[in-house]
Amino acid sequence: MADIVKQILAKPIQLADQVTKVADEANSFKQDCADIKSKTEKLAALLRQAARASNDLYQRPTKRIIEDTEQVLEKALSIVSKCRANGLVKRVFTIIPAAAFRKMTSLLENSIGDVSWLLRVSASANERGDEYLGLPPIAANEPILCLIWEQIAILYTGSSDERSDAAASLVSLAQDNDRYGKLIIEEGGVGPLLKLLKEGKLEGQENAAKAIGLLGRDPESVEHMIHAGVCSVFAKILKEGLMKVQSVVAWAVAELVSHYPKCQDLFQQHNIVRLLVSHLAFETVQEHIKYAIVSKATSIHAVVLASNNNSNVNKANEDDGKIRVPHPLGNNKSNQMHNVITTTMSMKGLTKTPQENLVNGVNQTLNQLSKINGNSNVMKQNHVNHLQHQHQHQHQNSVCSTGASNKGRENEDPATKAYMKAMAARALWKLAKGNSSICRSITESRALLCFAVLLDKGTDDVKYNSSMSIMEITAVAEQDADLRRSAFKPNTTACKAVVDQLLRIIEKGDSDLLIPCINAIGNLARTFRATETRIISPLVKLLDEREPLISKEAALALAKFACSDNYLHKDHSKAIINAGGTKHLIQLVYFGEQKVQSPALLLLCYIALHVPDSEALAQAEVLTVLEWASKHAYLSQHEKVERLLQEANSRLELYQSRGSRGFH
Repeated sequence: MADIVKQILAKPIQLADQVTKVADEANSFKQDCADIKSKTEKLAALLRQAARASNDLYQRPTKRIIEDTEQVLEKALSIVSKCRANGLVKRVFTIIPAAAFRKMTSLLENSIGDVSWLLRVSASANERGDEYLGLPPIAANEPILCLIWEQIAILYTGSSDERSDAAASLVSLAQDNDRYGKLIIEEGGVGPLLKLLKEGKLEGQENAAKAIGLLGRDPESVEHMIHAGVCSVFAKILKEGLMKVQSVVAWAVAELVSHYPKCQDLFQQHNIVRLLVSHLAFETVQEHIKYAIVSKATSIHAVVLASNNNSNVNKANEDDGKIRVPHPLGNNKSNQMHNVITTTMSMKGLTKTPQENLVNGVNQTLNQLSKINGNSNVMKQNHVNHLQHQHQHQHQNSVCSTGASNKGRENEDPATKAYMKAMAARALWKLAKGNSSICRSITESRALLCFAVLLDKGTDDVKYNSSMSIMEITAVAEQDADLRRSAFKPNTTACKAVVDQLLRIIEKGDSDLLIPCINAIGNLARTFRATETRIISPLVKLLDEREPLISKEAALALAKFACSDNYLHKDHSKAIINAGGTKHLIQLVYFGEQKVQSPALLLLCYIALHVPDSEALAQAEVLTVLEWASKHAYLSQHEKVERLLQEANSRLELYQSRGSRGFH
């Protein structure tokens, strides 16, 4: 950067020298030229000082100020050159208004003030002391720009506390106006903010993370920060930083992703998804470390790892509500060799009784070891000790590699822990939206179980963000059959826990979480068996005497159960009828608000299409309702609704007699 600054300064220094030389040769307006010369010499001295300090100069204001200074010096050279005119005729006809000299002197003074400010703002904290920088004359046109320059310069050269205050000032500016945020990015503020986030004190790191989150308000800004290295810095903080800083970073991740969804995969590549899950799982449930489990045991050491990890996972599944830190050697060190041998024998397909397998396995293992060393007892003990030490080392490494460091997290206050979980859940919500790969990573961890626990026991923010995360994950699973089958098997612990919590909230019916939970249940419509009758009734109840938005979402969710794409559409349609849904739907079609009428009509069409011979539909005169709806075009504006309405009418006319419609 120093070379670039020197190149910028070279021309104005040369111009200043020319102005001084030509001013000495003036034949007219000598006093005015002497004033210009005096100002120019002072400006030239400052420019040379700036050239010597080029390593420390902040490039963005340097370029702007020096460009303006160069233009001023060119004008000064033009004026003094006219005063050097030779010959009587030229001197007589060279007329320069006195105002031109006054204006030129004022411009030179402004340039002197600008360059002086540039030197002060680029100086280190020790050199600057407590001096108030103020604003340079160039700030008359755009004072905010100069304020931004000053704060960014402090980020480069200030003390730790000064850098923290500068970051806080940038946060305030970015909050006030989107344009100010753009200016901060354009003027090079992202780099020093990331440096402060990595190296600063607690308050400085928080301010830097908040500033970065506020700056990412559009795709171009987020892309600029990604190129500046924001992903790696965020990953480092989420793994090693203080929890207060980590929570702000998690918030910033959510902000960047929400404004530029294309960066989701980049954050995943930097391990941020798994780091966020580890924060979610901390003191919630024991995190499932899938990558520590050996998929194919090819040695006694591998068997030890597989055996111990499987036992830990099973134990966690039995008691997910408790916080457990697995011992590096498993829950029972004394039986380790027994586990090794029995697991090895079972892998070889031996079918003897457990006692016979144990005795034979011990003998075979000791015989093999004795052939190698000749001393079976010593060899056995040494080998077991080696396995224990190696497994302990590998287990510790696997824990560190899969999540954030636990150091100091237990001592944080409850409010900080709750905020961390809320922001981690919010970041996962934004990262999961529309992304199958990230949703698969989330569901393969213990995140679903964490969400279920937090929906029950978390703070309001934690509950809301968890519900939104579940909604987005289920929305992706609705379109991705592989994800749906792997993550939402009805008999799995995590799926059962999530569905139970969603239904509890829906049955309660008076929570801010209601709409995302309704949507999530609707997204999972294809995963429920026909015998799972407890799902339909709570949704049907929401159709009656509810806010229009809730009734609309309940109708849309039930439509996913009754739609033709659902293999069990007939069973679900009957369940909706049995739960009293027909009466509610008719009322919504007739008397509901327009935004509710269309979803209610859609659901009613599905039910009539799949269960046209239902006596309940005949008694409720659903055919009359559908005929009435077909005469009101605003109810069937959507092509899908119009087609279904025609098909449902035809099916009902075929199966229901005129007598059942009241035409006796």
